[in-house]
Amino acid sequence: MAPDFRSLSDAALWYGDWLRGAALPLWSTAGLDAARGSFQETLTVEGVPAGEIRRSRVQTRQAWVFATAAAQGWGEEYGEIARRAFDFHRAHYRRPDGLYARAADAEGRVTDPTPLVYEQAFALLALAGLQAAGLGDHAAEAQALLASMAALRHPGGGWREAGEHPFQANAHMHLLEAALAWEAAGEGSWAAVADEIVALALGRFIQDGLLREFFDEAWRPLPDRDGGLIEPGHQFEWACLLDQWARRRGRTDLAPVIKGLFAGGLRGVDPQRNVAVGAIWPDLGVRDPVARLWAQTERLRAALAFGTEAQALEAARGLAGFLDTPRAGTWRDKLRADGSFVEEPSPATSLYHLVAGLLPLLTLPH
Repeated sequence: MAPDFRSLSDAALWYGDWLRGAALPLWSTAGLDAARGSFQETLTVEGVPAGEIRRSRVQTRQAWVFATAAAQGWGEEYGEIARRAFDFHRAHYRRPDGLYARAADAEGRVTDPTPLVYEQAFALLALAGLQAAGLGDHAAEAQALLASMAALRHPGGGWREAGEHPFQANAHMHLLEAALAWEAAGEGSWAAVADEIVALALGRFIQDGLLREFFDEAWRPLPDRDGGLIEPGHQFEWACLLDQWARRRGRTDLAPVIKGLFAGGLRGVDPQRNVAVGAIWPDLGVRDPVARLWAQTERLRAALAFGTEAQALEAARGLAGFLDTPRAGTWRDKLRADGSFVEEPSPATSLYHLVAGLLPLLTLPH
């Protein structure tokens, strides 16, 4: 039974116990392939590894998670887990051109060599996490990866993604996140990357106050159904990243844009289930009622930054239901419109969202 928090202090205490006492210990043991040092793609809700193919993003997100846990003082052993995992990732996923492949099997044999911008962004974030935790100097390695990404550049600005949506906001969002993390680590050269992406976001991605997802080669929102995709979780996520950028640049004039994104995300919250839905239309009608766990973590993070205490508390309550599983430390990923969860393993990638969303709550002054 998910808890009904009475205060943010209650929520912070409960989530701190869940994250430090259950989730991190579970994913650093059952969720870790100890023989190789790499991470499992999924665990069942009972805590048993499931799935053979391991995407690059799983390895890098989990490396960031455990490097961040070490930096927070939650366990010295987590730093070595993060370092070893990235060593495995570097040795097995890196292509001859310096970019990272999309996926490999449990042995580290590449199964999909596609060098997605998305995967490179998380490799850069993991390196920044290792740097911040004092787990080596990775600044030159990150710069080398960024240089290799020149092959993915789009002549019209930004980066071109592989796959059916080559011009998309999401890959740029995570690249902005990595650039800001490197800036925070004292590497000022990353400011140019962050500034370019923010300019693209303000000039192209955000239309009528809402963040769009897919574009044509001139960075114009697609006119078809995909062009009408609005994800509440990404409204929250972009609001937080733009706020970080604006604070570093002293751009107080962006406050209305940032708060507008937060308000747009809130329009995608279903009051009956108290969750952010998967997608809405530009007219704010529900497009996809299925609620993903990651969007709830971003709702919480944004509510703590821009909302009222009551809004943050509601977000904390909404997220908790996803963590009510047979084995503490696992989670449900998808909540249907009828209030039932999809029965499937817990994706490792969600731990990155959970740590990022819960950190502001756990570090609140009490």
